[in-house]
Amino acid sequence: MKFGIDRLLAEPELRAPLEGKRVSLVAHPASVTAQLDHSLDALIQRGVRVTSAFGPQHGLKGDKQDNMVETADETDPRYGIPIFSLYGEVRRPTGQMMSSADIFLFDLQDLGCRIYTFVTTLLYVMEEAAKAGKAVWVLDRPNPAGGPVEGTLLQPGEESFVGAGPMVMRHGMTLGEMGHWFKDHFELDLDYRVIEMVDWKPGQAPGFGWPKDRVWINPSPNAANLNMARAYAGTVMLEGTTLSEGRGTTRPLEVLFGAPDIAAGDVLREMNRMAPMWLRGCALRECWFEPTFHKHAGTLCNALMVHAEGPFHDHHEFRPWRLQALAFKAIRKLYPDYDLWRDFPYEYELERLAIDVINGGPTLREWVDDAEAEPGDLDALADADEAAWRETIAPHLLYS
Repeated sequence: MKFGIDRLLAEPELRAPLEGKRVSLVAHPASVTAQLDHSLDALIQRGVRVTSAFGPQHGLKGDKQDNMVETADETDPRYGIPIFSLYGEVRRPTGQMMSSADIFLFDLQDLGCRIYTFVTTLLYVMEEAAKAGKAVWVLDRPNPAGGPVEGTLLQPGEESFVGAGPMVMRHGMTLGEMGHWFKDHFELDLDYRVIEMVDWKPGQAPGFGWPKDRVWINPSPNAANLNMARAYAGTVMLEGTTLSEGRGTTRPLEVLFGAPDIAAGDVLREMNRMAPMWLRGCALRECWFEPTFHKHAGTLCNALMVHAEGPFHDHHEFRPWRLQALAFKAIRKLYPDYDLWRDFPYEYELERLAIDVINGGPTLREWVDDAEAEPGDLDALADADEAAWRETIAPHLLYS
């Protein structure tokens, strides 16, 4: 199969509209060709007139470890072009930044989750391009979580940098497809194109989203492998809690929780008692770790590791958002007074609880904290939203 960048480089007719135009590239470390050349280098070597580049959260180099760690603008030492940060003084490109090019190539590897900020960065670039009369092309890449959708819809008024619009947590789209939905939903008047992939089959073996013949490169520092990408639509919710998501270890965001004062085995038994159907499609393993930094640094934590990989992974059964919600519910059941929800500024949202920002509203938190609420109650809410989202995105899907 071919990714968008590989087709653009290989097919002169696709590059023809770039001739005589100033081109900008939105990229990060995973923006590479099949030969592992970075897209910036490959485009310039092919003769594309690249006049600027942009880095999203974690930077063009991907060197910023944690959330809310900003990247400064800089000048590329090799090519002498400006490298603008979209996670520094600004989140959306300024007029000056937009004036640096005529066509903006968006080549970010996504994880298929609403909260992953590259989704919102795409919207902001498209919105500013529409205002400035610029073109946006997405060089499409796989959604490693595949096509399934899961979660409740972001509620009106709950928009943020981790919630661009009324979509579910696990959105089931590539960024190229997402751009089509953005253009339609937000009624954007701009020249928008997708350089589509060839032979990407998100619902089929063996890759179920990620092709077996492509290596995995971290699109952000804690996105270390395909297992993380599959689990992320659930485990990212840990960022809104006092529980460790595994930052400060070698396997971040692949655990349902880590804590020094919670018995992981007891939580797993309670999860199996409450909703065993939500545990399908993966294996859960009790483990221990001691984070070197971040939450519970230097303290031994008991944890549940998610294995949505190898013989334990069933692409069509695995539901990470429900799995993580169930872990929270089991903890609340076993430890009713546990200080679960972390109260701190999250992605520059200062008023709302982080867990509500992450979920696009208070629904999940209220379900966890309601002693009378059952798994079926959350299922009913999510089922309805997921059905509505599938209907919404159907006209914009390119690969199924």
